Amino acid sequence: MTDRAGLDASTPSLRVGLFTEVFHPIVNGVVASVDALRDGLQRAGIDVVTFAPRAHAYDDRDERVVRFPSLPLPTTTGYRLCVPYLRERERARMRSLDVVHAHSPFVSGWTAFAHARRAHVPLVFTYHTQLEAYAHYAPFDARVTRASMIALTRAFANRADATIAPTHAMARRLRELGVTSRIDVVPSAIDGERFGAGRRNATTRALLGAIGDEPLVLVVARLGREKNVELAIDAMPFVGANARLAIVGDGPLRDALQRRIADRGLGARVRLTGAIATAAMPDVYASADAFAFTSVTDTQGLVLSEAQAAGLPVVAVDSPVAREVLAEAGRFVAGDPRAVAAALAAALRAVPARPTADVRRFGRDGHCAAVRRIYGSLIGERIAETA
Repeated sequence: MTDRAGLDASTPSLRVGLFTEVFHPIVNGVVASVDALRDGLQRAGIDVVTFAPRAHAYDDRDERVVRFPSLPLPTTTGYRLCVPYLRERERARMRSLDVVHAHSPFVSGWTAFAHARRAHVPLVFTYHTQLEAYAHYAPFDARVTRASMIALTRAFANRADATIAPTHAMARRLRELGVTSRIDVVPSAIDGERFGAGRRNATTRALLGAIGDEPLVLVVARLGREKNVELAIDAMPFVGANARLAIVGDGPLRDALQRRIADRGLGARVRLTGAIATAAMPDVYASADAFAFTSVTDTQGLVLSEAQAAGLPVVAVDSPVAREVLAEAGRFVAGDPRAVAAALAAALRAVPARPTADVRRFGRDGHCAAVRRIYGSLIGERIAETA
């Protein structure tokens, strides 16, 4: 193990373990955040091992990923329950870590906590998810589940040496939940250049349900109750007869949303595309004319920054997180179909005067450097940034 007294940016033997409850092949904001962090740390010469649940019928063959055995959850989801068992060779890799960074307060997180305390290494926790907003998925009383999720978040964050919140709004939320330990605000990262380099093209627009110059509104979200996607559907009758809506993503509400579209006679105007490959997403953003964000439960909403990087006008249901991420670049509305529709119609009329936004504060290099400074402060010495 590295001698912490001598750690600096030139120390190639620094080893960081990222512990996450969700990872590839799942596609969501947590996985994107973990990917961005591990890629940035590795580019900085830091040895990173990711500990994640084994996925059914999926083998990533990545030697830098250690997979826990896993079990299916008692809900309709691709997520898995970690079983905290590792073989001796994998336990040896855990014992070599200098910093333990948990991205969940569930089984993988408590495994990280137990090792950090046993090995006397720092434990960092990134608060990705307002767990209480997902209480409806549990096969128990929602109120009891909500209270339990709040208690779990509070207990885990208070045991971490530092908790990273992606927005100041979420730092305040953690304080409201009773977290008294250290909190650092570090926005999760996106690859702004990649999302800014997308190409508008007829093939992608046709995939999204728009032909020719038909105005196209885009939603990118997991199809779950907490994302409030039905609001965008309900707004469409008031946007304009020729406007189209593409909803990119998948999830447990897909069938219910498809029925909602049919019941409202919007089958020709609203398309559920399902998940689209990550590599194709820059072109998806570039091929739309406006972006709608209906969630008020996200801790940051990476898609907001992705849409900004692509130059799309963004209409967001008003929330502290949306205002913090979008700053002056967004249109903020009440969670009402007519209010959303009016803002979308105005955004569509503004095309092609597409706004540009400064998304450098969500860049990968800045994110990685901030996290490394946190690591450095916790092991007794600041880790200097590398070029």
